[in-house]
Amino acid sequence: MEFIRKIGMIALIAACFVLAACGSRNDAEDGLTVVNLNEVVRSVFYAPLYAAIEMGFFADEGIEIALETGQGADRSMVALIAGEADIGLMGTEAAIYVFNEGRVDHAIAFAQQTQRAGNFLVARENIENFTWNDVRGKTIIGGRPGNKVTQRPIKNP
Repeated sequence: MEFIRKIGMIALIAACFVLAACGSRNDAEDGLTVVNLNEVVRSVFYAPLYAAIEMGFFADEGIEIALETGQGADRSMVALIAGEADIGLMGTEAAIYVFNEGRVDHAIAFAQQTQRAGNFLVARENIENFTWNDVRGKTIIGGRPGNKVTQRPIKNP
C-alpha cells in the first residue's frame, strides 16, 4: 500500500508540472519547456521529485525543471507572485495570508500532497525496532535554516 501511495504522489507532482508546462514562458536550449519550481525547503519529503528529476522523467516529457529552494513559505510565495516561479510547493497558509490581504492576483492552492508536515526523525546509526523511548535523553535538532527552533533534550516522549 505504501508503494502505491508513493507512486500516486509522483504521478500527482508530474501532473502538476505538465499543467504548469502548458503555460510556461521559457524554453531551454535543448527544446525542453522550462518549469520554474520553488520548493519551500530542501527535504527528504520531496525525494520522489528529486528522483524523477535526476532520472530524466520530466525531460522524457519535454520538461526541464528549474528547481529553487525558498527557505520558507513566505519567500516561496513571493517568488510565485513575482513570476519567478511557475509552481510553489508549500503549505496552504501562505496562500491564505495573501488572499486575506486582499490581493486580486492571489495564489490558489490546487493540490494537497499530505495532511501533515513533512518532518522526519533521522539518526546517525540504524536503530532496530525503534520506539519513542529511544529518544529519551537524546538531543533533537529541529527546524530549518532561519527557523527559531533550537535543539533541546527530550524528557518525556
